[in-house]
Amino acid sequence: MNYNRNSKIRQITEHTLIIGVDIAKHKHVARAQDYRGFDLSKAVIVENSRTGFQTFLNWVHTLMNQHEKRDVIVGMEPTGHYWLNFAYFLQSHDIRCVTVNPMHVKRSKELDDNSPTKNDVKDAKVIAQLVKDGRYSIPILPEGIYAELREGMKLHDMVTQDLYAVQAQVHNWLDRYFPEFLTVFKDWTGKAALQILKMGCLPKEIAKIPSERLLWEVKKVANRAVGMKRIEQLKEVAKASIGLQTGTQMAKEELRYLLEKYEYLTHRLNELEKQLSEMVQTIPGAKEMCEIKGIGEMTVVGFFAEVGDINQYQHPRQIIKLAGLNLKKNESGQHRGKTTISKRGRKRLRALLFRVVMPLSAKNQAFKALHEYYRTRPNNPLTGKQSLVALCSKLIRILFVIGRRQISFSEEKMIQDIPHLKTLQEVA
Repeated sequence: MNYNRNSKIRQITEHTLIIGVDIAKHKHVARAQDYRGFDLSKAVIVENSRTGFQTFLNWVHTLMNQHEKRDVIVGMEPTGHYWLNFAYFLQSHDIRCVTVNPMHVKRSKELDDNSPTKNDVKDAKVIAQLVKDGRYSIPILPEGIYAELREGMKLHDMVTQDLYAVQAQVHNWLDRYFPEFLTVFKDWTGKAALQILKMGCLPKEIAKIPSERLLWEVKKVANRAVGMKRIEQLKEVAKASIGLQTGTQMAKEELRYLLEKYEYLTHRLNELEKQLSEMVQTIPGAKEMCEIKGIGEMTVVGFFAEVGDINQYQHPRQIIKLAGLNLKKNESGQHRGKTTISKRGRKRLRALLFRVVMPLSAKNQAFKALHEYYRTRPNNPLTGKQSLVALCSKLIRILFVIGRRQISFSEEKMIQDIPHLKTLQEVA
């Protein structure tokens, strides 16, 4: 990624064919122009198929020959997921593919005709104009191991969401048929509690089962966690349960279905995490990242899934901006508004970083010291949340260096490299 607009403009020369494409599900609309903004052809419809893509390539080569262009750049809005097939196709044919911000398209479409009219042909031209002016971004299209991690994390999120849904449904079932169960077992996902539920018995049935048999069932999976005292407590609350006593036959079937689904999803999630952990270890620097106290393997997997190859970046500021953690100021004249983060970027990456810096600020001595300094420094002290956001940017810089150099992280060296922390450590 290159965020220097001057360098982007320099890439657009008199020998560059600029094409703007308005992306849709079934058919795209493309328009071509030169570096001065002159239209070179009428709008072309590109079907979202192999034939349509090949027809687009032929059209591009024809225009290049007619107007003596040596290179081509294709711009498009990253509309949902519909643009990915076209972008990967262009990349496989060595054609530069860039993206423009949909907000920029919306706000600049009235510049030519002073009309709020919206249509695909007009949008394609606006996109080409934005590319001509250097207002574009170079997308990261992951390949190889990075593409595998990206898809793996998508699947991980899907399975996790399904697992949360099942857990909520089991809680719903317990609230209806055995609300006292969680007064005996704090967590129904524990081995002993899960084994009791898998028996498929309602409260009145549990109350009639001999205590020795219940204890024997529990001992199959948990030898020391639960004893006879807990079993007797369970039978007492079962006798006095206010759970529903209607629809019991299908209620048992519902519980059996939910528990089977829970076990399947749990097993699937564990297997997936194992696969992803093995994959990420093949990336240079991943092993050193996992050795940082407070960072787990799945955190590193999520980081590479969103960022891709570290070597694509020239500076960690690019990743900070990718995560939407760059600062957004609100100033005019003598007015000094509140400074916040832009939140324009990958929200999954931003959420991942924020989740990991919370335990880091508590367990890792270097991050803990920096967190304390941010919150108590004499000039411009930060709130707790603002400090955590600042630590997210610091973590990105550290991971960037580790990924580029494959060096181990040292808490002592981090403190020494920050003058304020070093001074505080010496005073202490």
